[in-house]
Amino acid sequence: MTTGAPRPVPPPALAAATTLPAVSLVVPTFNEAANIDELLSRICAALPPGGAAVEVLFVDDSTDNTPEVVRDAAMRCPIPVTVHHRSEPHGGLGGAVVEGIARTTAPWIVVMDADLQHPPHLVPELIAGGERTGAELVVASRYADGGSRGGLAGGYRVLVSGASTFVAKAIFPRALRGVSDPMSGFFAIRREAVERGTRSEGLRPLGYKILLELAVRCRPRGVAELPYEFGERFAGESKSTIREGLRFLRHLALLRTAESRARMIAFGLVGASGFLPNLALLWLLIHGTGMHYVPAEIIANQAGLIWNFLIIDSLVYRDHRRQRRRSLRMLNFAALGNADLVVRIPLLALLVTALGIPPVPATALSLVVVFALRFVIVDRFLYRRRPSRAALPAPRRLP
Repeated sequence: MTTGAPRPVPPPALAAATTLPAVSLVVPTFNEAANIDELLSRICAALPPGGAAVEVLFVDDSTDNTPEVVRDAAMRCPIPVTVHHRSEPHGGLGGAVVEGIARTTAPWIVVMDADLQHPPHLVPELIAGGERTGAELVVASRYADGGSRGGLAGGYRVLVSGASTFVAKAIFPRALRGVSDPMSGFFAIRREAVERGTRSEGLRPLGYKILLELAVRCRPRGVAELPYEFGERFAGESKSTIREGLRFLRHLALLRTAESRARMIAFGLVGASGFLPNLALLWLLIHGTGMHYVPAEIIANQAGLIWNFLIIDSLVYRDHRRQRRRSLRMLNFAALGNADLVVRIPLLALLVTALGIPPVPATALSLVVVFALRFVIVDRFLYRRRPSRAALPAPRRLP
């Protein structure tokens, strides 16, 4: 831990702070007690009380005394500071940020970490950049010209950060156009962009990459970047773990399948993979036991259904579950999959008896024919999207 660190002096550009609009600064925390005093000192230096109206909200998931430290430090801070401790940390850090946005009211929202790797003196510059360019999202970027990721501890974190950025931009080339650092946790976004995304898509954060969630679901109109040097952690331990990395990959999958076209492609790929257990068991029943192809296909169909359900329910529609109990979802999925046998069995009989196609390839062809109908029923009814969360509070200026 560093002690006695000099307080940064706000740059000359902040002299125009009085022209900036009101700002809600949302800081998610998890066991960051040792950083709070220094963080608020630097925030107060960057945002003097005579400038723009500012509110600071800590959304806390800590198991230590971070909330008490925030309340104590707030008494010495000249700008409004509050803390909201969540008893259930739904959605991880991203969920904390979304809840913080819903509890604040300013037209601009700034999100930053509490570990001082994000320099507070850049907060007014993020807002000024958005006001100057008209952008709805301004990202503090480690990868923009003039930026640095020097605060990443060790080659492993550098590699993970670079790989995560590459994968995210490759999967979402349009939504992340103009964003060089989609993994950044330091950015400013206009509330109207968040509200628009909440109404149309709903926010369903998972893990700590909240910028990715907002950029993909809210599609802000205009993006600007501000290069910065990612600093070293002031105190405490990094929250970046293998578990968070797995949550990030799952989050990517959920975001990518949020669109109907992407879900249809994923549904088709999963369905195609389900051909393997279906056709393998069908071949075994017909050639191994001599069973007639009709009852053999009815039995083999169950293997494909179970295979498809496990993958679809866990990955493609994880965020669209209407029923809490997996057993009920599986029963409904199986009922649907067996109901389409009403179409497939006559089609299968026609292909085998009239056209002379062998049972196994005829079954594969019948599965392709009913695919579109099955997708529509699963997507629109079995996994119909839950209603979006309530809209965020309307913007208003702080007192």
